[in-house]
Amino acid sequence: MLIWEYLDHTMKKLKSQTANILTLFNLTLGGFAIIAATQKELNLCLLLIFLAALADRFDGMAARKLNIVSEIGKQLDSMCDIISFGVAPALLIYQAVLSQYGAPGALFSIIYIGCGAVRLARFNVTENTGYFIGLPITAAGCLLTLSFLAVPFLPEFMYMYFILLLSFLMISTFKLKKV
Repeated sequence: MLIWEYLDHTMKKLKSQTANILTLFNLTLGGFAIIAATQKELNLCLLLIFLAALADRFDGMAARKLNIVSEIGKQLDSMCDIISFGVAPALLIYQAVLSQYGAPGALFSIIYIGCGAVRLARFNVTENTGYFIGLPITAAGCLLTLSFLAVPFLPEFMYMYFILLLSFLMISTFKLKKV
């Protein structure tokens, strides 16, 4: 009987951490995306960021479905999101396009990351009203990552405007209904 109690306890513990495990998987994919970008493996970086977005989507779904929503989970999710949807997409676009602009290209990448951090901090201290205030960093990161596919077709200077636009949208105060 003792082994069944131990297994039951272990399964309950695992269930209670399911969302956090998925969140950490998001972080892992974002970390590998950053490494891929530094190695100029930009297509791999793109793939890893989109896989991180899937993990990010599933962690929230799991938390709600299993009724394991927690304050620590919310904080952990934001810390992981700044890596996967802040740093990784900024580094992808910096390596692909913005590095040729020197300090301004680097500055615009850092501004994007900083605005993403502000967006996440604001999200963590506000009440859940059914609306996002400003563009969520996950959406901004996916849009910035997706824009990588247009590098052969767009003038490269446009990326400086696009990254600033996404930065502004993240810290703006418009309301966006959660889906």
